[in-house]
Amino acid sequence: MSEGGLSVHASAVKVGNLAVLIRGPSGAGKSRLAFDLIMAGRAGVVERAVLVGDDRVHLATVGDEIVVRPVHVLAGLIEVRGLGIRRCDFVEHATVGLVVDLDADDAERLPSPECLKMSLSGVELPRIPVARGYSPLPLVVATLTTTKS
Repeated sequence: MSEGGLSVHASAVKVGNLAVLIRGPSGAGKSRLAFDLIMAGRAGVVERAVLVGDDRVHLATVGDEIVVRPVHVLAGLIEVRGLGIRRCDFVEHATVGLVVDLDADDAERLPSPECLKMSLSGVELPRIPVARGYSPLPLVVATLTTTKS
């Protein structure tokens, strides 16, 4: 795949076979959630988790899937608050399987089914809206490891 596609302010982590795309305003905790997912993968809480990209990623529609890739100059770099920019393992691309929106205005205790999905470039994806100040990791882990009752 060549550089290009829609460039967005987001982070992404491949967990198992699919990527978690993490969106939100600056300072919302995108890098923190990305690193937390990588650590959860290492601890066996979720499947193996590897960075795709931090801070800015490229999105492309390929058939009926959204593929995420790191921005070339940022590939393998992640911000760890308190330590600065660090280098880590990364993958060149992954198919997006979940979108997490941090500081989401529509986050609720019992969200409507409509809030738990979204369309990105015509592709419907599951979504987690996370309220400001709420820890997103338990919600992502629950989504990745449980089924709807």
